[in-house]
Amino acid sequence: MGPFKAYDIRGVYGPELNEDLARKIGFATATHLGAGPSTPPIVVGRDMRPSSPAMAKAAMEGITLAGANVIDIGLAPTPMAYFAIGSLGAAGGLQVTASHNPAKYTGFKVCREQAIPIGSDSGLAEIEQLATSGEMTPAATPGTVEEKNILDAYRDHVLRFADRDLRPIRIVIDAGNGMAGYTLPRLFEKLPGKLTPMFFELDGTFPNHEANPLKPENTAALRAKVVEMKADLGAAFDGDGDRVAFVDETGKIVPSDIMTALIARAVLKRQPTAIVYDLRSSLVVAEEIEKWGGRPIREKVGHAFIRATLRRENGFFGGELSGHYYFAENYFSDSAEIAFLLVWNLMSDEMLKLSALVRPLKRYVQSGELNFHVEDKDGKIEELRRTFPDARIDDLDGITVQYDDWWFNVRKSNTEPLLRLNLEADGRDRYNEVLPRVLALLGKPE
Repeated sequence: MGPFKAYDIRGVYGPELNEDLARKIGFATATHLGAGPSTPPIVVGRDMRPSSPAMAKAAMEGITLAGANVIDIGLAPTPMAYFAIGSLGAAGGLQVTASHNPAKYTGFKVCREQAIPIGSDSGLAEIEQLATSGEMTPAATPGTVEEKNILDAYRDHVLRFADRDLRPIRIVIDAGNGMAGYTLPRLFEKLPGKLTPMFFELDGTFPNHEANPLKPENTAALRAKVVEMKADLGAAFDGDGDRVAFVDETGKIVPSDIMTALIARAVLKRQPTAIVYDLRSSLVVAEEIEKWGGRPIREKVGHAFIRATLRRENGFFGGELSGHYYFAENYFSDSAEIAFLLVWNLMSDEMLKLSALVRPLKRYVQSGELNFHVEDKDGKIEELRRTFPDARIDDLDGITVQYDDWWFNVRKSNTEPLLRLNLEADGRDRYNEVLPRVLALLGKPE
Protein backbone atom coordinates (compact mmCIF):
# COMPACT_ATOMS: atom_id res chain seq x y z
CA MET A 1 0.00 0.00 0.00
CA GLY A 2 1.37 3.42 -0.96
CA PRO A 3 1.55 6.58 1.14
CA PHE A 4 -1.92 7.84 0.17
CA LYS A 5 -4.25 6.67 2.94
CA ALA A 6 -7.95 7.14 3.64
CA TYR A 7 -7.51 10.35 5.62
CA ASP A 8 -3.97 11.59 4.95
CA ILE A 9 -0.66 10.91 3.24
CA ARG A 10 1.92 8.99 5.26
CA GLY A 11 4.96 6.81 4.55
CA VAL A 12 8.59 6.08 5.32
CA TYR A 13 10.77 9.06 4.43
CA GLY A 14 12.91 8.23 1.41
CA PRO A 15 11.64 4.98 -0.10
CA GLU A 16 7.92 5.76 0.18
CA LEU A 17 7.67 9.53 0.46
CA ASN A 18 10.42 11.99 -0.48
CA GLU A 19 10.99 15.55 -1.67
CA ASP A 20 10.24 14.71 -5.29
CA LEU A 21 6.81 13.33 -4.41
CA ALA A 22 6.27 16.17 -1.92
CA ARG A 23 6.81 18.68 -4.73
CA LYS A 24 4.23 16.85 -6.84
CA ILE A 25 1.81 16.71 -3.92
CA GLY A 26 2.14 20.46 -3.46
CA PHE A 27 1.50 21.03 -7.17
CA ALA A 28 -1.44 18.61 -7.21
CA THR A 29 -3.00 20.13 -4.07
CA ALA A 30 -2.81 23.65 -5.52
CA THR A 31 -4.30 22.41 -8.78
CA HIS A 32 -7.09 20.55 -7.00
CA LEU A 33 -7.96 23.60 -4.90
CA GLY A 34 -8.00 25.81 -7.99
CA ALA A 35 -5.57 28.15 -6.27
CA GLY A 36 -3.74 30.80 -8.27
CA PRO A 37 -2.22 34.29 -7.99
CA SER A 38 -5.65 35.94 -7.63
CA THR A 39 -7.15 33.38 -5.21
CA PRO A 40 -6.49 32.89 -1.47
CA PRO A 41 -3.10 31.38 -0.56
CA ILE A 42 -2.35 27.89 0.73
CA VAL A 43 -1.02 27.44 4.27
CA VAL A 44 1.97 25.15 4.86
CA GLY A 45 3.06 24.12 8.35
CA ARG A 46 5.38 21.41 9.63
CA ASP A 47 6.22 19.35 12.69
CA MET A 48 9.63 18.82 14.32
CA ARG A 49 10.74 15.67 12.47
CA PRO A 50 14.21 15.84 10.89
CA SER A 51 12.70 15.37 7.43
CA SER A 52 9.96 17.98 7.79
CA PRO A 53 11.83 21.17 6.73
CA ALA A 54 12.91 19.59 3.44
CA MET A 55 9.46 18.12 2.82
CA ALA A 56 7.75 21.46 3.53
CA LYS A 57 10.18 23.29 1.25
CA ALA A 58 9.54 20.84 -1.59
CA ALA A 59 5.77 21.06 -1.15
CA MET A 60 5.92 24.85 -1.29
CA GLU A 61 7.98 24.64 -4.47
CA GLY A 62 5.24 22.55 -6.01
CA ILE A 63 2.49 24.92 -4.88
CA THR A 64 4.24 27.99 -6.29
CA LEU A 65 5.11 26.13 -9.49
CA ALA A 66 1.35 25.71 -9.99
CA GLY A 67 0.96 29.48 -9.67
CA ALA A 68 -0.49 29.57 -6.15
CA ASN A 69 0.75 31.65 -3.25
CA VAL A 70 1.89 30.17 0.07
CA ILE A 71 1.69 31.29 3.68
CA ASP A 72 4.54 29.49 5.43
CA ILE A 73 3.74 29.27 9.16
CA GLY A 74 6.85 27.18 9.90
CA LEU A 75 6.82 25.01 13.02
CA ALA A 76 3.25 24.30 14.03
CA PRO A 77 1.20 21.58 15.69
CA THR A 78 -1.59 20.35 13.45
CA PRO A 79 -4.31 22.33 15.31
CA MET A 80 -2.33 25.53 14.68
CA ALA A 81 -2.27 24.74 10.96
CA TYR A 82 -6.05 24.29 11.02
CA PHE A 83 -6.39 27.61 12.85
CA ALA A 84 -4.18 29.32 10.27
CA ILE A 85 -6.21 27.96 7.34
CA GLY A 86 -9.46 29.17 8.89
CA SER A 87 -8.41 32.46 10.42
CA LEU A 88 -6.31 33.64 7.46
CA GLY A 89 -9.00 32.81 4.91
CA ALA A 90 -6.74 30.40 3.03
CA ALA A 91 -7.81 28.22 0.12
CA GLY A 92 -6.55 25.21 2.07
CA GLY A 93 -3.39 23.83 3.57
CA LEU A 94 -0.75 21.16 3.86
CA GLN A 95 0.55 20.16 7.28
CA VAL A 96 3.79 18.18 7.09
CA THR A 97 3.51 15.54 9.80
CA ALA A 98 3.35 11.81 10.41
CA SER A 99 1.52 12.36 13.69
CA HIS A 100 2.57 9.71 16.25
CA ASN A 101 4.40 7.43 13.79
CA PRO A 102 8.09 6.62 14.42
CA ALA A 103 10.81 9.03 13.34
CA LYS A 104 11.41 7.39 9.97
CA TYR A 105 7.93 8.42 8.77
CA THR A 106 6.80 11.62 7.11
CA GLY A 107 3.47 12.71 5.69
CA PHE A 108 0.84 15.36 4.96
CA LYS A 109 -2.57 16.26 6.31
CA VAL A 110 -4.52 18.05 3.59
CA CYS A 111 -7.37 20.56 3.96
CA ARG A 112 -9.47 22.86 1.87
CA GLU A 113 -10.93 26.20 2.99
CA GLN A 114 -12.09 26.55 6.61
CA ALA A 115 -9.82 23.59 7.51
CA ILE A 116 -12.27 21.12 5.95
CA PRO A 117 -10.34 17.82 5.71
CA ILE A 118 -9.60 16.25 2.35
CA GLY A 119 -9.77 12.45 2.44
CA SER A 120 -9.82 9.75 -0.19
CA ASP A 121 -13.52 10.24 -0.89
CA SER A 122 -13.39 14.04 -0.83
CA GLY A 123 -10.46 14.90 -3.08
CA LEU A 124 -7.38 13.02 -1.90
CA ALA A 125 -7.81 10.35 -4.60
CA GLU A 126 -7.76 13.12 -7.23
CA ILE A 127 -4.66 14.66 -5.63
CA GLU A 128 -2.99 11.24 -5.67
CA GLN A 129 -3.80 10.81 -9.36
CA LEU A 130 -2.41 14.25 -10.20
CA ALA A 131 0.70 13.76 -8.05
CA THR A 132 1.55 10.34 -9.45
CA SER A 133 0.89 11.21 -13.10
CA GLY A 134 4.29 12.90 -13.32
CA GLU A 135 2.87 15.93 -15.14
CA MET A 136 3.68 19.37 -13.71
CA THR A 137 3.22 22.15 -16.26
CA PRO A 138 4.45 25.37 -14.62
CA ALA A 139 2.06 28.30 -14.42
CA ALA A 140 2.91 31.36 -16.48
CA THR A 141 3.49 33.30 -13.25
CA PRO A 142 4.84 31.39 -10.25
CA GLY A 143 3.34 31.95 -6.83
CA THR A 144 5.07 33.60 -3.89
CA VAL A 145 5.88 32.49 -0.34
CA GLU A 146 5.11 34.68 2.68
CA GLU A 147 6.40 33.66 6.09
CA LYS A 148 4.00 34.35 8.94
CA ASN A 149 4.36 33.71 12.68
CA ILE A 150 0.93 33.02 14.14
CA LEU A 151 1.94 31.55 17.51
CA ASP A 152 0.59 34.44 19.57
CA ALA A 153 -2.65 34.61 17.58
CA TYR A 154 -3.11 30.87 18.05
CA ARG A 155 -2.41 31.13 21.79
CA ASP A 156 -5.02 33.89 22.15
CA HIS A 157 -7.54 31.79 20.22
CA VAL A 158 -7.05 28.77 22.49
CA LEU A 159 -7.19 30.92 25.64
CA ARG A 160 -10.71 32.03 24.70
CA PHE A 161 -11.84 28.63 25.98
CA ALA A 162 -10.33 29.09 29.46
CA ASP A 163 -12.55 30.38 32.27
CA ARG A 164 -11.38 33.55 33.98
CA ASP A 165 -11.52 31.91 37.42
CA LEU A 166 -9.35 28.87 36.72
CA ARG A 167 -7.95 27.38 39.91
CA PRO A 168 -4.13 27.28 40.03
CA ILE A 169 -3.83 23.50 40.14
CA ARG A 170 -0.69 21.37 39.81
CA ILE A 171 -0.32 19.91 36.32
CA VAL A 172 2.13 17.50 34.69
CA ILE A 173 2.23 17.41 30.88
CA ASP A 174 4.19 15.01 28.70
CA ALA A 175 4.67 16.49 25.23
CA GLY A 176 6.47 13.40 23.97
CA ASN A 177 9.15 15.61 22.32
CA GLY A 178 6.37 16.64 19.93
CA MET A 179 4.76 19.87 18.86
CA ALA A 180 2.84 20.49 22.08
CA GLY A 181 6.23 21.40 23.53
CA TYR A 182 6.26 24.37 21.15
CA THR A 183 2.86 25.88 22.00
CA LEU A 184 2.20 24.93 25.63
CA PRO A 185 4.96 27.10 27.16
CA ARG A 186 3.46 30.15 25.44
CA LEU A 187 -0.02 29.12 26.58
CA PHE A 188 1.04 28.70 30.21
CA GLU A 189 2.46 32.23 30.28
CA LYS A 190 -1.19 33.28 30.61
CA LEU A 191 -2.49 30.45 32.80
CA PRO A 192 -2.42 30.14 36.62
CA GLY A 193 -1.49 26.48 37.02
CA LYS A 194 1.87 25.17 38.19
CA LEU A 195 3.22 23.19 35.25
CA THR A 196 5.73 20.36 35.45
CA PRO A 197 6.83 19.80 31.83
CA MET A 198 8.08 16.46 30.57
CA PHE A 199 9.87 15.96 27.24
CA PHE A 200 9.07 19.43 25.91
CA GLU A 201 12.26 19.54 23.83
CA LEU A 202 11.34 19.31 20.13
CA ASP A 203 12.97 16.13 18.87
CA GLY A 204 11.49 14.19 15.98
CA THR A 205 13.64 11.16 16.79
CA PHE A 206 11.45 10.65 19.90
CA PRO A 207 14.31 9.75 22.29
CA ASN A 208 12.12 9.10 25.33
CA HIS A 209 9.11 7.18 24.05
CA GLU A 210 6.82 6.86 21.05
CA ALA A 211 4.55 9.91 20.80
CA ASN A 212 1.34 7.89 20.94
CA PRO A 213 -0.45 8.53 24.26
CA LEU A 214 -2.97 5.73 23.73
CA LYS A 215 -0.35 3.08 24.47
CA PRO A 216 -0.02 2.65 28.25
CA GLU A 217 3.74 2.14 28.07
CA ASN A 218 4.09 5.64 26.60
CA THR A 219 2.42 7.26 29.61
CA ALA A 220 4.28 5.28 32.28
CA ALA A 221 6.70 8.12 33.07
CA LEU A 222 3.86 10.65 33.16
CA ARG A 223 1.75 8.54 35.50
CA ALA A 224 4.67 8.11 37.88
CA LYS A 225 5.47 11.83 37.78
CA VAL A 226 1.85 12.80 38.55
CA VAL A 227 1.97 10.69 41.72
CA GLU A 228 5.48 11.91 42.63
CA MET A 229 4.52 15.60 42.26
CA LYS A 230 1.13 15.12 43.96
CA ALA A 231 -0.32 16.76 40.86
CA ASP A 232 -4.01 17.35 40.27
CA LEU A 233 -3.96 16.51 36.57
CA GLY A 234 -1.75 14.84 33.99
CA ALA A 235 -1.92 15.00 30.21
CA ALA A 236 0.03 13.37 27.37
CA PHE A 237 0.01 14.84 23.86
CA ASP A 238 0.83 13.04 20.64
CA GLY A 239 3.52 13.95 18.11
CA ASP A 240 1.64 16.61 16.14
CA GLY A 241 -0.31 17.90 19.13
CA ASP A 242 -3.85 17.08 18.05
CA ARG A 243 -4.57 14.23 20.51
CA VAL A 244 -4.42 14.12 24.27
CA ALA A 245 -4.75 11.43 26.94
CA PHE A 246 -5.65 12.35 30.51
CA VAL A 247 -4.30 10.98 33.78
CA ASP A 248 -6.03 11.56 37.12
CA GLU A 249 -4.29 12.54 40.36
CA THR A 250 -3.83 8.89 41.32
CA GLY A 251 -1.82 8.20 38.17
CA LYS A 252 -4.58 6.32 36.36
CA ILE A 253 -5.33 6.81 32.67
CA VAL A 254 -8.89 7.94 31.99
CA PRO A 255 -10.32 6.35 28.81
CA SER A 256 -10.97 8.84 26.02
CA ASP A 257 -14.67 8.05 25.73
CA ILE A 258 -15.10 8.79 29.44
CA MET A 259 -13.32 12.09 28.81
CA THR A 260 -15.70 12.77 25.91
CA ALA A 261 -18.60 12.40 28.36
CA LEU A 262 -16.85 14.71 30.83
CA ILE A 263 -16.02 17.39 28.26
CA ALA A 264 -19.59 17.16 26.97
CA ARG A 265 -20.71 18.02 30.49
CA ALA A 266 -18.40 21.05 30.57
CA VAL A 267 -19.81 22.21 27.23
CA LEU A 268 -23.46 21.55 28.04
CA LYS A 269 -23.33 23.38 31.36
CA ARG A 270 -22.88 26.49 29.22
CA GLN A 271 -25.13 25.81 26.23
CA PRO A 272 -27.44 23.06 24.90
CA THR A 273 -26.06 21.63 21.66
CA ALA A 274 -25.64 18.54 19.54
CA ILE A 275 -22.55 16.48 20.42
CA VAL A 276 -21.06 13.87 18.11
CA TYR A 277 -19.21 10.78 19.33
CA ASP A 278 -17.77 7.72 17.61
CA LEU A 279 -19.69 4.46 17.84
CA ARG A 280 -16.96 2.66 19.80
CA SER A 281 -17.69 4.86 22.79
CA SER A 282 -19.24 3.70 26.04
CA LEU A 283 -23.01 3.99 26.43
CA VAL A 284 -22.25 6.45 29.20
CA VAL A 285 -21.38 9.09 26.57
CA ALA A 286 -24.90 9.30 25.13
CA GLU A 287 -26.40 8.97 28.61
CA GLU A 288 -24.39 11.93 29.95
CA ILE A 289 -25.10 14.07 26.89
CA GLU A 290 -28.84 13.53 27.37
CA LYS A 291 -28.57 14.07 31.13
CA TRP A 292 -27.02 17.50 30.63
CA GLY A 293 -29.51 18.61 27.98
CA GLY A 294 -27.61 17.82 24.79
CA ARG A 295 -28.45 15.83 21.69
CA PRO A 296 -26.16 12.81 21.21
CA ILE A 297 -25.23 11.85 17.64
CA ARG A 298 -23.47 8.54 17.08
CA GLU A 299 -21.10 8.48 14.09
CA LYS A 300 -18.56 6.37 12.21
CA VAL A 301 -14.96 6.32 13.38
CA GLY A 302 -12.71 8.91 11.73
CA HIS A 303 -12.22 12.65 11.80
CA ALA A 304 -13.73 13.16 8.35
CA PHE A 305 -17.07 11.71 9.54
CA ILE A 306 -17.08 13.35 12.98
CA ARG A 307 -16.22 16.80 11.63
CA ALA A 308 -18.69 16.62 8.73
CA THR A 309 -21.54 15.58 11.04
CA LEU A 310 -20.63 18.20 13.61
CA ARG A 311 -20.76 20.88 10.92
CA ARG A 312 -23.98 19.56 9.34
CA GLU A 313 -25.79 19.27 12.68
CA ASN A 314 -24.54 22.62 13.96
CA GLY A 315 -23.09 20.90 17.00
CA PHE A 316 -20.43 22.35 19.28
CA PHE A 317 -18.28 19.39 20.29
CA GLY A 318 -17.28 15.92 19.14
CA GLY A 319 -15.04 13.23 20.62
CA GLU A 320 -13.37 10.01 19.53
CA LEU A 321 -11.98 7.03 21.39
CA SER A 322 -8.62 7.87 19.80
CA GLY A 323 -8.28 11.03 21.91
CA HIS A 324 -9.33 13.50 19.21
CA TYR A 325 -11.69 16.25 20.43
CA TYR A 326 -13.40 18.58 17.93
CA PHE A 327 -14.91 22.03 18.40
CA ALA A 328 -17.19 24.11 16.18
CA GLU A 329 -15.48 27.31 17.31
CA ASN A 330 -12.17 25.83 16.18
CA TYR A 331 -13.26 25.42 12.55
CA PHE A 332 -14.84 22.08 13.47
CA SER A 333 -11.33 20.67 13.87
CA ASP A 334 -9.59 18.89 16.71
CA SER A 335 -7.67 20.62 19.46
CA ALA A 336 -6.03 18.77 22.32
CA GLU A 337 -5.27 22.08 24.04
CA ILE A 338 -8.88 23.25 24.03
CA ALA A 339 -10.01 19.88 25.40
CA PHE A 340 -7.38 20.19 28.13
CA LEU A 341 -8.64 23.66 29.10
CA LEU A 342 -12.27 22.52 29.25
CA VAL A 343 -11.33 19.72 31.65
CA TRP A 344 -9.46 22.25 33.78
CA ASN A 345 -12.52 24.54 33.64
CA LEU A 346 -14.75 21.75 34.96
CA MET A 347 -12.34 20.82 37.75
CA SER A 348 -12.26 24.48 38.80
CA ASP A 349 -16.01 24.97 38.49
CA GLU A 350 -16.98 21.89 40.51
CA MET A 351 -13.99 21.95 42.90
CA LEU A 352 -13.42 18.23 42.38
CA LYS A 353 -10.47 16.01 41.55
CA LEU A 354 -10.50 14.34 38.14
CA SER A 355 -10.94 10.90 39.72
CA ALA A 356 -14.07 12.14 41.53
CA LEU A 357 -15.47 13.59 38.31
CA VAL A 358 -15.03 10.39 36.32
CA ARG A 359 -15.91 7.84 39.03
CA PRO A 360 -19.69 8.01 38.40
CA LEU A 361 -19.06 7.61 34.66
CA LYS A 362 -17.31 4.26 34.99
CA ARG A 363 -20.53 2.30 35.35
CA TYR A 364 -19.86 -0.25 32.60
CA VAL A 365 -17.12 -2.83 32.05
CA GLN A 366 -15.19 -2.29 28.81
CA SER A 367 -12.78 -4.43 26.81
CA GLY A 368 -10.91 -1.55 25.25
CA GLU A 369 -10.08 -1.93 21.56
CA LEU A 370 -8.81 -5.43 20.72
CA ASN A 371 -7.28 -6.32 17.33
CA PHE A 372 -7.59 -9.65 15.51
CA HIS A 373 -5.75 -10.81 12.42
CA VAL A 374 -8.46 -11.92 9.99
CA GLU A 375 -7.92 -12.34 6.25
CA ASP A 376 -11.61 -12.62 5.28
CA LYS A 377 -12.89 -9.64 7.23
CA ASP A 378 -16.25 -9.41 5.45
CA GLY A 379 -16.86 -13.14 5.93
CA LYS A 380 -16.15 -12.90 9.65
CA ILE A 381 -18.54 -9.97 10.03
CA GLU A 382 -21.28 -11.99 8.34
CA GLU A 383 -20.55 -14.90 10.68
CA LEU A 384 -21.05 -12.55 13.64
CA ARG A 385 -24.35 -11.42 12.19
CA ARG A 386 -25.57 -15.03 11.91
CA THR A 387 -24.37 -15.93 15.42
CA PHE A 388 -26.44 -13.23 17.18
CA PRO A 389 -29.76 -13.24 15.25
CA ASP A 390 -31.82 -12.02 18.22
CA ALA A 391 -29.72 -8.88 18.78
CA ARG A 392 -30.33 -5.34 17.60
CA ILE A 393 -27.82 -4.98 14.76
CA ASP A 394 -26.69 -1.97 12.75
CA ASP A 395 -24.04 -1.47 10.07
CA LEU A 396 -23.06 2.15 10.59
CA ASP A 397 -19.39 1.17 10.80
CA GLY A 398 -18.64 -2.53 10.67
CA ILE A 399 -21.25 -4.34 12.73
CA THR A 400 -22.72 -3.34 16.08
CA VAL A 401 -24.53 -6.06 18.02
CA GLN A 402 -26.59 -4.84 20.98
CA TYR A 403 -28.53 -6.48 23.78
CA ASP A 404 -30.12 -4.84 26.82
CA ASP A 405 -27.13 -5.46 29.08
CA TRP A 406 -24.17 -5.71 26.68
CA TRP A 407 -23.04 -4.76 23.19
CA PHE A 408 -20.07 -4.95 20.89
CA ASN A 409 -18.79 -3.41 17.67
CA VAL A 410 -16.45 -5.07 15.19
CA ARG A 411 -15.04 -2.95 12.38
CA LYS A 412 -12.41 -3.37 9.69
CA SER A 413 -9.03 -1.68 9.72
CA ASN A 414 -8.56 0.56 6.69
CA THR A 415 -4.91 -0.41 6.27
CA GLU A 416 -4.32 -3.90 7.71
CA PRO A 417 -5.95 -7.37 7.68
CA LEU A 418 -7.36 -6.65 11.11
CA LEU A 419 -10.75 -6.58 12.76
CA ARG A 420 -11.13 -4.30 15.78
CA LEU A 421 -13.44 -5.22 18.65
CA ASN A 422 -14.93 -3.02 21.36
CA LEU A 423 -17.23 -4.71 23.87
CA GLU A 424 -19.08 -3.37 26.91
CA ALA A 425 -21.33 -4.95 29.52
CA ASP A 426 -23.42 -3.79 32.48
CA GLY A 427 -21.31 -5.65 35.04
CA ARG A 428 -18.24 -7.82 35.51
CA ASP A 429 -20.18 -11.09 35.63
CA ARG A 430 -21.96 -10.36 32.37
CA TYR A 431 -18.72 -9.19 30.78
CA ASN A 432 -16.91 -12.39 31.80
CA GLU A 433 -19.76 -14.41 30.29
CA VAL A 434 -20.08 -12.68 26.90
CA LEU A 435 -16.49 -11.75 26.02
CA PRO A 436 -15.40 -15.41 25.59
CA ARG A 437 -18.35 -15.97 23.25
CA VAL A 438 -17.13 -13.24 20.93
CA LEU A 439 -13.46 -14.21 21.26
CA ALA A 440 -14.35 -17.76 20.26
CA LEU A 441 -15.42 -16.36 16.88
CA LEU A 442 -12.62 -13.85 16.37
CA GLY A 443 -9.63 -15.77 17.75
CA LYS A 444 -6.80 -14.58 19.95
CA PRO A 445 -6.23 -10.81 20.15
CA GLU A 446 -2.92 -9.54 18.79
